[in-house]
Amino acid sequence: MRDPAPDFELSLLAVPKAVPEIRHALSRQANYPHPDVQLCLSELLSNVIRHLGEGTPVTVRVTGARGRIRVAVTDPDPCAWPLLRPAGGDDETGRGLALLDAVSLRWGVEQGPDSKTVWCELGEG
Repeated sequence: MRDPAPDFELSLLAVPKAVPEIRHALSRQANYPHPDVQLCLSELLSNVIRHLGEGTPVTVRVTGARGRIRVAVTDPDPCAWPLLRPAGGDDETGRGLALLDAVSLRWGVEQGPDSKTVWCELGEG
């Protein structure tokens, strides 16, 4: 079965100012004010900025189907996979995937020949 068409899709350059802008656009255009959707989207986009660099082209997709909301960010690096690692008490970074893991029902990575998509699913409501 094919995934349904996204309710929200946007291609952009991953830069810090895009994080709040994409959250605002998502809540306005696709009617997704759900705070966990916005948190997951922020974390996925921030990971691209931190690990692949500012200006990396990405595509953001949010799809609601079958009682779930799927948040996905596709970037052009098929090799740089995110890893869930414990962050120490004094660490200033490293909690993004832990947050994603805590609030989502599940998450993962899909590798393509010249890209990867990091995604998570949340319950509607």
